[in-house]
Amino acid sequence: MVPAVKKQIDANRLRAELAAASVELLSAQCAADRVRLQYTSQDIVEFSERKTLKRAIASAESLYSFFSQIDAQIKQQEDGNPENR
Repeated sequence: MVPAVKKQIDANRLRAELAAASVELLSAQCAADRVRLQYTSQDIVEFSERKTLKRAIASAESLYSFFSQIDAQIKQQEDGNPENR
């Protein structure tokens, strides 16, 4: 059996990219909140361009899926760590 090779990553770069993504996500959340507070969901459905709305929904679903996977791994790691009990 061939031993698994652990991928080498640049942890500092990962942290910097995650910090930048976090700022961009916060900006996107603020933009969505501005729309949400100004218009009803019915207004958005009735007057928005379908293509734009569907693209935004697909982006949100993709982000939810990605971060749900990360959250599940964090919980799994915490459950396996006796210090967290």
